Amino acid sequence: MRSTLRALTGVLAMTTVTFAAAPAIAADEVNIYSYRQPFLIQPLLDAFTAETGIKPNVIFASKGLGERIAAEGDNSPADVLLTVDIGRLDGAKQLGITQPVVSDVVNENIPAQFRDPEGHWIGLTNRARIIYASRDRVDQDSITYEELADPKWKGRVCTRSGQHVYTIGLIASMVAHHGAEKTEEWLAGVRDNLARKPAGNDRAQVKAIYAGECDISIGNTYYMGKMETNDKEPEQKEWAKSVRILFPNADERGTHVNLAGIVLAKNAPNKDNAVKLIEFLSSANAQKIYAETNFEYPVTPGVEVSERVQGWGELNPDDLSLADIAENRKTASEIVDKVGFDNGPAS
Repeated sequence: MRSTLRALTGVLAMTTVTFAAAPAIAADEVNIYSYRQPFLIQPLLDAFTAETGIKPNVIFASKGLGERIAAEGDNSPADVLLTVDIGRLDGAKQLGITQPVVSDVVNENIPAQFRDPEGHWIGLTNRARIIYASRDRVDQDSITYEELADPKWKGRVCTRSGQHVYTIGLIASMVAHHGAEKTEEWLAGVRDNLARKPAGNDRAQVKAIYAGECDISIGNTYYMGKMETNDKEPEQKEWAKSVRILFPNADERGTHVNLAGIVLAKNAPNKDNAVKLIEFLSSANAQKIYAETNFEYPVTPGVEVSERVQGWGELNPDDLSLADIAENRKTASEIVDKVGFDNGPAS
């Protein structure tokens, strides 16, 4: 079975980093397929090994891991899949590559709204979908998602593609709250307020604010931390200084949040170790490491966010079930296409 992981490493050579190759079944090991970059999760894995003696073997890729597990079938060496966004977590369930996590520890540590009702995915950290606002050109201190369709923002909004999983999650939450018809009207209004066609990632939108191309953008909170601490590309620190974070609907239903999470592979050869890993990642110790390393919000109650994240303001999260968001993703995607969101503002 050692050759199995080595073969996978070769296939994924262009997009993959591996820490080790190992037998699929090993008493003191666990095999992780990860969409999360190795440097983001390594501190957690080091702590897991120190606590349990179990060695993690990691395959990283930017795409295709869920499909790979499906193709490998019964012979897959994967024990768990680490990924981000409810769309990708639920997508793994829909692919049929997961099995329920049965653990009183996980159920106690992770609130029900951050777990699949059937146990097929477990949320590990939160990220909020917030508004980055120009410090120079936006005076208000509060905003709502609904307000993004207000004509006062015409030509002032930047965002990434409407079909990106992060955007679909937000739109799906609007469907859950307002229904499809009103969400379609809203998204058409947001489209008409765009400064340009949706393009680039969340950091690119902040760069656009810095450059004066727009005044507000939609993005995930943790990108602020990534920009503020980016020594390799110090210009990103300047982008971050040009904006401040507004938490939409903070005084009402709360700000839309999404997840980074984990699934237990259907044919996990090291199932017991995999469950131990999931339980560890749900613990207060691991949640604190997550919070400090990745600028994300712990989902385990009682674990504080990092000092940097606290400095952005208080998050009042929308308590809408992530399962409800998952159920509305298809409708959200259809609305994006129906209003021609990615074509940019209407002429």
